[in-house]
Amino acid sequence: MEPLKIGNIILPHRAVFGPMAGFTDAPCRRLMAQHGAGFTVSEMVSSRALVYGDHKTVSLLKAEPNGAPYGVQIFGEVPEIMGEATAAIEQYEFDFVDINMGCPAPKIVSGGAGSKLMLDPDRCGRIVEQVVANTKRPVTVKMRKGWDADHITAVECAKACEQAGAALIAVHARTREQMYTPGIDPEIIARVKDAVRVPVLGNGDIHSAEDAVEMMRATGCDGVMIARGALGDPWLFERVNAAIEGLPAPKAPNLQARMNALRRQVEEMVEQKGEFVAMPQARSQTMHYMKGLKGAANLRRYCCTLTHLEDLDELIDAVFEEQRKAGIDPDDVREVPFP
Repeated sequence: MEPLKIGNIILPHRAVFGPMAGFTDAPCRRLMAQHGAGFTVSEMVSSRALVYGDHKTVSLLKAEPNGAPYGVQIFGEVPEIMGEATAAIEQYEFDFVDINMGCPAPKIVSGGAGSKLMLDPDRCGRIVEQVVANTKRPVTVKMRKGWDADHITAVECAKACEQAGAALIAVHARTREQMYTPGIDPEIIARVKDAVRVPVLGNGDIHSAEDAVEMMRATGCDGVMIARGALGDPWLFERVNAAIEGLPAPKAPNLQARMNALRRQVEEMVEQKGEFVAMPQARSQTMHYMKGLKGAANLRRYCCTLTHLEDLDELIDAVFEEQRKAGIDPDDVREVPFP
Protein backbone atom coordinates (compact mmCIF):
# COMPACT_ATOMS: atom_id res chain seq x y z
CA MET A 1 0.00 0.00 0.00
CA GLU A 2 1.41 3.38 -1.05
CA PRO A 3 1.96 5.92 1.76
CA LEU A 4 -0.80 8.48 2.27
CA LYS A 5 0.28 12.04 1.49
CA ILE A 6 -0.98 15.57 2.10
CA GLY A 7 0.80 17.49 -0.61
CA ASN A 8 4.47 16.80 0.10
CA ILE A 9 3.83 15.43 3.62
CA ILE A 10 4.03 11.65 3.99
CA LEU A 11 1.79 10.44 6.81
CA PRO A 12 3.16 7.65 9.02
CA HIS A 13 -0.29 6.01 9.24
CA ARG A 14 -3.73 6.16 7.61
CA ALA A 15 -5.69 6.69 10.84
CA VAL A 16 -5.59 10.31 11.98
CA PHE A 17 -6.90 12.21 15.01
CA GLY A 18 -9.68 14.69 14.29
CA PRO A 19 -10.05 18.01 16.10
CA MET A 20 -12.68 18.51 18.83
CA ALA A 21 -13.34 21.79 20.60
CA GLY A 22 -12.45 21.52 24.28
CA PHE A 23 -10.56 18.26 23.90
CA THR A 24 -7.74 18.39 21.37
CA ASP A 25 -5.25 20.49 23.29
CA ALA A 26 -1.50 19.81 23.05
CA PRO A 27 -1.35 17.06 25.75
CA CYS A 28 -4.23 15.19 24.11
CA ARG A 29 -2.69 15.54 20.64
CA ARG A 30 0.69 14.31 21.85
CA LEU A 31 -0.85 11.26 23.49
CA MET A 32 -2.70 10.31 20.30
CA ALA A 33 0.42 10.78 18.16
CA GLN A 34 2.47 8.62 20.54
CA HIS A 35 -0.01 5.81 19.97
CA GLY A 36 -0.02 6.06 16.19
CA ALA A 37 -2.24 8.91 14.98
CA GLY A 38 -1.12 9.74 11.44
CA PHE A 39 -1.63 13.44 12.11
CA THR A 40 -3.21 15.71 14.70
CA VAL A 41 -5.03 19.03 14.37
CA SER A 42 -5.43 22.00 16.69
CA GLU A 43 -8.72 23.07 18.18
CA MET A 44 -10.41 25.35 15.67
CA VAL A 45 -9.41 28.99 15.89
CA SER A 46 -11.32 32.02 14.64
CA SER A 47 -10.00 33.67 11.50
CA ARG A 48 -11.20 37.04 12.78
CA ALA A 49 -9.41 36.59 16.09
CA LEU A 50 -6.20 35.74 14.26
CA VAL A 51 -6.48 38.82 12.03
CA TYR A 52 -7.04 40.99 15.12
CA GLY A 53 -4.04 39.42 16.89
CA ASP A 54 -5.93 37.86 19.80
CA HIS A 55 -3.17 36.39 22.00
CA LYS A 56 -5.46 33.82 23.65
CA THR A 57 -6.41 32.46 20.23
CA VAL A 58 -2.80 32.34 19.08
CA SER A 59 -1.91 30.29 22.17
CA LEU A 60 -4.19 27.51 20.87
CA LEU A 61 -1.91 27.10 17.88
CA LYS A 62 1.29 26.24 19.69
CA ALA A 63 2.72 23.04 18.33
CA GLU A 64 4.40 20.56 20.62
CA PRO A 65 6.73 18.00 19.02
CA ASN A 66 4.80 14.75 19.00
CA GLY A 67 6.16 12.67 16.15
CA ALA A 68 3.27 13.21 13.73
CA PRO A 69 2.38 15.99 11.29
CA TYR A 70 0.39 18.77 12.96
CA GLY A 71 -2.21 21.04 11.36
CA VAL A 72 -3.81 24.29 12.48
CA GLN A 73 -7.56 24.42 11.94
CA ILE A 74 -9.20 27.79 11.23
CA PHE A 75 -12.83 28.72 10.76
CA GLY A 76 -14.69 31.62 9.23
CA GLU A 77 -17.13 32.50 6.48
CA VAL A 78 -15.40 35.41 4.71
CA PRO A 79 -12.84 34.24 2.12
CA GLU A 80 -10.68 37.37 2.40
CA ILE A 81 -10.51 37.19 6.20
CA MET A 82 -9.66 33.49 6.03
CA GLY A 83 -6.80 34.41 3.70
CA GLU A 84 -5.58 37.18 6.02
CA ALA A 85 -5.72 34.81 8.99
CA THR A 86 -3.65 32.26 7.10
CA ALA A 87 -1.03 34.89 6.33
CA ALA A 88 -1.01 35.92 10.01
CA ILE A 89 -0.09 32.41 11.20
CA GLU A 90 2.45 31.61 8.50
CA GLN A 91 5.22 32.49 10.99
CA TYR A 92 4.30 29.64 13.37
CA GLU A 93 5.54 26.06 13.31
CA PHE A 94 3.01 23.62 11.91
CA ASP A 95 2.70 21.35 8.88
CA PHE A 96 -0.61 22.14 7.18
CA VAL A 97 -3.68 24.38 7.38
CA ASP A 98 -7.08 22.75 7.94
CA ILE A 99 -10.33 24.57 7.12
CA ASN A 100 -13.38 23.80 9.25
CA MET A 101 -16.52 23.29 7.18
CA GLY A 102 -18.07 20.76 9.53
CA CYS A 103 -18.62 22.23 13.00
CA PRO A 104 -22.34 22.04 13.89
CA ALA A 105 -22.21 24.27 17.00
CA PRO A 106 -24.91 26.97 16.96
CA LYS A 107 -22.48 29.78 17.82
CA ILE A 108 -20.36 28.83 14.78
CA VAL A 109 -23.09 28.24 12.21
CA SER A 110 -25.08 31.32 13.31
CA GLY A 111 -22.23 33.43 11.93
CA GLY A 112 -22.18 31.50 8.66
CA ALA A 113 -19.08 29.39 9.36
CA GLY A 114 -18.54 25.68 10.07
CA SER A 115 -21.14 23.38 8.53
CA LYS A 116 -23.24 26.37 7.39
CA LEU A 117 -20.74 26.64 4.53
CA MET A 118 -22.12 23.38 3.14
CA LEU A 119 -25.04 25.42 1.80
CA ASP A 120 -22.69 27.34 -0.51
CA PRO A 121 -20.17 25.24 -2.49
CA ASP A 122 -18.98 28.32 -4.38
CA ARG A 123 -18.05 30.06 -1.12
CA CYS A 124 -16.26 26.89 0.02
CA GLY A 125 -14.11 27.08 -3.07
CA ARG A 126 -13.36 30.78 -2.63
CA ILE A 127 -12.32 30.22 0.99
CA VAL A 128 -9.91 27.45 -0.01
CA GLU A 129 -8.57 29.64 -2.82
CA GLN A 130 -7.77 32.47 -0.40
CA VAL A 131 -6.17 30.17 2.17
CA VAL A 132 -4.04 28.43 -0.47
CA ALA A 133 -2.91 31.81 -1.80
CA ASN A 134 -1.58 32.83 1.61
CA THR A 135 0.45 29.79 2.68
CA LYS A 136 3.26 27.61 1.38
CA ARG A 137 1.84 24.66 3.33
CA PRO A 138 -0.73 22.11 2.13
CA VAL A 139 -4.39 22.97 2.82
CA THR A 140 -6.95 20.40 3.95
CA VAL A 141 -10.71 20.60 4.53
CA LYS A 142 -12.99 18.92 7.08
CA MET A 143 -16.63 18.91 5.96
CA ARG A 144 -19.95 17.19 6.57
CA LYS A 145 -22.37 15.29 4.34
CA GLY A 146 -24.38 18.49 3.98
CA TRP A 147 -26.63 20.84 5.92
CA ASP A 148 -29.83 18.77 6.11
CA ALA A 149 -31.72 16.09 4.17
CA ASP A 150 -32.60 18.62 1.46
CA HIS A 151 -29.05 19.91 1.10
CA ILE A 152 -26.64 16.97 0.64
CA THR A 153 -23.78 18.97 -0.83
CA ALA A 154 -20.56 17.17 0.10
CA VAL A 155 -19.76 16.17 -3.49
CA GLU A 156 -20.22 19.69 -4.86
CA CYS A 157 -18.29 21.25 -1.97
CA ALA A 158 -15.47 18.71 -2.30
CA LYS A 159 -15.14 19.39 -6.02
CA ALA A 160 -15.01 23.14 -5.40
CA CYS A 161 -12.39 22.70 -2.68
CA GLU A 162 -10.22 20.43 -4.82
CA GLN A 163 -10.39 22.81 -7.78
CA ALA A 164 -9.31 25.66 -5.47
CA GLY A 165 -6.25 23.74 -4.29
CA ALA A 166 -7.21 21.56 -1.31
CA ALA A 167 -4.76 18.67 -0.85
CA LEU A 168 -7.02 16.39 1.25
CA ILE A 169 -10.68 16.26 2.24
CA ALA A 170 -12.16 14.63 5.35
CA VAL A 171 -15.88 13.85 5.30
CA HIS A 172 -18.01 13.40 8.41
CA ALA A 173 -20.83 11.31 7.01
CA ARG A 174 -23.72 13.10 8.73
CA THR A 175 -25.52 16.37 7.99
CA ARG A 176 -25.44 19.28 10.37
CA GLU A 177 -29.10 18.58 11.16
CA GLN A 178 -28.14 15.07 12.34
CA MET A 179 -25.34 16.39 14.60
CA TYR A 180 -23.81 13.13 15.97
CA THR A 181 -26.73 10.70 15.57
CA PRO A 182 -28.03 8.48 13.99
CA GLY A 183 -25.46 6.27 12.25
CA ILE A 184 -23.30 7.60 9.45
CA ASP A 185 -23.93 7.31 5.70
CA PRO A 186 -20.86 5.61 4.15
CA GLU A 187 -22.27 6.19 0.67
CA ILE A 188 -21.55 9.92 0.81
CA ILE A 189 -17.88 9.22 1.55
CA ALA A 190 -17.77 6.87 -1.45
CA ARG A 191 -19.38 9.52 -3.67
CA VAL A 192 -16.85 12.15 -2.60
CA LYS A 193 -14.00 9.70 -3.17
CA ASP A 194 -15.29 9.03 -6.70
CA ALA A 195 -15.66 12.75 -7.41
CA VAL A 196 -12.15 13.99 -6.50
CA ARG A 197 -8.55 12.92 -7.07
CA VAL A 198 -7.08 14.14 -3.76
CA PRO A 199 -7.03 11.78 -0.75
CA VAL A 200 -10.32 11.42 1.13
CA LEU A 201 -10.67 10.49 4.81
CA GLY A 202 -13.83 8.94 6.20
CA ASN A 203 -15.05 10.17 9.59
CA GLY A 204 -17.77 9.14 12.00
CA ASP A 205 -18.62 6.19 14.28
CA ILE A 206 -15.17 4.58 14.32
CA HIS A 207 -14.83 2.86 17.68
CA SER A 208 -12.89 -0.27 16.69
CA ALA A 209 -10.36 -1.55 14.20
CA GLU A 210 -13.18 -3.40 12.47
CA ASP A 211 -15.14 -0.15 12.02
CA ALA A 212 -12.14 1.47 10.34
CA VAL A 213 -11.40 -1.42 7.99
CA GLU A 214 -15.07 -1.68 7.03
CA MET A 215 -15.29 2.05 6.29
CA MET A 216 -12.29 1.86 3.98
CA ARG A 217 -13.66 -1.27 2.30
CA ALA A 218 -17.17 0.12 1.84
CA THR A 219 -16.20 3.58 0.64
CA GLY A 220 -12.78 3.25 -0.98
CA CYS A 221 -11.55 6.14 1.18
CA ASP A 222 -7.80 6.54 1.66
CA GLY A 223 -7.82 6.61 5.44
CA VAL A 224 -9.95 7.31 8.50
CA MET A 225 -10.31 10.22 10.88
CA ILE A 226 -11.04 9.20 14.46
CA ALA A 227 -12.15 11.71 17.06
CA ARG A 228 -14.46 10.89 20.00
CA GLY A 229 -13.75 7.15 19.75
CA ALA A 230 -10.11 7.68 20.77
CA LEU A 231 -10.81 9.76 23.88
CA GLY A 232 -9.67 7.72 26.86
CA ASP A 233 -8.46 5.07 24.41
CA PRO A 234 -5.45 6.30 22.42
CA TRP A 235 -4.54 2.63 21.84
CA LEU A 236 -7.39 2.59 19.30
CA PHE A 237 -4.91 4.03 16.80
CA GLU A 238 -2.53 1.11 17.38
CA ARG A 239 -5.34 -1.37 16.77
CA VAL A 240 -6.64 0.43 13.68
CA ASN A 241 -3.18 0.85 12.14
CA ALA A 242 -2.41 -2.83 12.64
CA ALA A 243 -5.69 -3.86 11.01
CA ILE A 244 -5.24 -1.51 8.04
CA GLU A 245 -1.63 -2.60 7.55
CA GLY A 246 -2.42 -6.31 7.92
CA LEU A 247 -0.38 -6.75 11.10
CA PRO A 248 -1.25 -8.76 14.24
CA ALA A 249 -3.46 -6.96 16.75
CA PRO A 250 -1.37 -5.33 19.50
CA LYS A 251 -1.68 -6.42 23.10
CA ALA A 252 -4.35 -4.49 24.99
CA PRO A 253 -3.07 -2.11 27.70
CA ASN A 254 -3.59 -3.19 31.28
CA LEU A 255 -5.29 -0.91 33.79
CA GLN A 256 -1.95 0.44 34.99
CA ALA A 257 -1.04 1.59 31.48
CA ARG A 258 -4.43 3.27 31.13
CA MET A 259 -4.08 5.13 34.40
CA ASN A 260 -0.49 6.13 33.57
CA ALA A 261 -1.68 7.66 30.31
CA LEU A 262 -4.49 9.48 32.10
CA ARG A 263 -2.17 10.91 34.73
CA ARG A 264 0.44 11.97 32.19
CA GLN A 265 -2.17 13.76 30.11
CA VAL A 266 -3.64 15.68 33.05
CA GLU A 267 -0.19 16.52 34.45
CA GLU A 268 0.74 18.10 31.12
CA MET A 269 -2.53 20.02 31.05
CA VAL A 270 -1.72 21.47 34.47
CA GLU A 271 1.85 22.30 33.43
CA GLN A 272 0.63 24.21 30.37
CA LYS A 273 -2.49 25.92 31.69
CA GLY A 274 -2.23 25.95 35.46
CA GLU A 275 -4.38 23.96 37.85
CA PHE A 276 -7.24 26.48 37.98
CA VAL A 277 -7.87 26.21 34.23
CA ALA A 278 -6.74 22.65 33.57
CA MET A 279 -8.57 20.67 36.26
CA PRO A 280 -12.12 21.63 35.26
CA GLN A 281 -11.20 20.69 31.69
CA ALA A 282 -9.69 17.44 32.92
CA ARG A 283 -13.04 16.32 34.35
CA SER A 284 -14.42 15.48 30.91
CA GLN A 285 -11.11 13.97 29.76
CA THR A 286 -10.92 11.62 32.75
CA MET A 287 -14.50 10.42 32.30
CA HIS A 288 -13.56 8.82 28.99
CA TYR A 289 -10.93 6.67 30.74
CA MET A 290 -13.67 5.12 32.87
CA LYS A 291 -15.24 3.34 29.89
CA GLY A 292 -15.60 -0.37 30.50
CA LEU A 293 -14.49 -0.29 34.13
CA LYS A 294 -16.41 -1.81 37.01
CA GLY A 295 -18.13 0.91 39.02
CA ALA A 296 -17.84 3.30 36.06
CA ALA A 297 -20.94 5.29 37.01
CA ASN A 298 -19.57 6.07 40.50
CA LEU A 299 -16.14 6.80 39.07
CA ARG A 300 -17.55 9.26 36.54
CA ARG A 301 -19.27 11.11 39.37
CA TYR A 302 -15.89 11.28 41.08
CA CYS A 303 -14.40 12.73 37.89
CA CYS A 304 -16.86 15.64 38.12
CA THR A 305 -15.34 16.74 41.45
CA LEU A 306 -11.69 17.04 40.37
CA THR A 307 -10.26 20.38 41.49
CA HIS A 308 -6.57 19.80 42.29
CA LEU A 309 -3.97 17.53 40.71
CA GLU A 310 -3.75 15.43 43.88
CA ASP A 311 -7.46 14.67 43.46
CA LEU A 312 -6.47 12.68 40.41
CA ASP A 313 -4.43 10.25 42.52
CA GLU A 314 -7.47 9.71 44.73
CA LEU A 315 -9.53 8.98 41.62
CA ILE A 316 -6.93 6.47 40.43
CA ASP A 317 -6.94 4.82 43.87
CA ALA A 318 -10.73 4.55 43.57
CA VAL A 319 -10.42 3.02 40.10
CA PHE A 320 -8.19 0.21 41.37
CA GLU A 321 -10.35 -0.30 44.46
CA GLU A 322 -13.55 -0.66 42.39
CA GLN A 323 -11.90 -3.31 40.23
CA ARG A 324 -10.71 -5.22 43.29
CA LYS A 325 -14.19 -5.10 44.82
CA ALA A 326 -15.52 -6.66 41.61
CA GLY A 327 -13.02 -9.51 41.94
CA ILE A 328 -10.78 -8.32 39.11
CA ASP A 329 -6.99 -8.32 39.40
CA PRO A 330 -6.20 -4.79 38.17
CA ASP A 331 -2.46 -5.35 37.54
CA ASP A 332 -1.66 -2.71 40.14
CA VAL A 333 2.10 -2.12 40.06
CA ARG A 334 2.22 1.45 41.26
CA GLU A 335 5.44 1.01 43.15
CA VAL A 336 6.83 1.87 39.70
CA PRO A 337 6.57 5.69 39.50
CA PHE A 338 4.23 7.26 37.02
CA PRO A 339 6.14 8.25 33.89
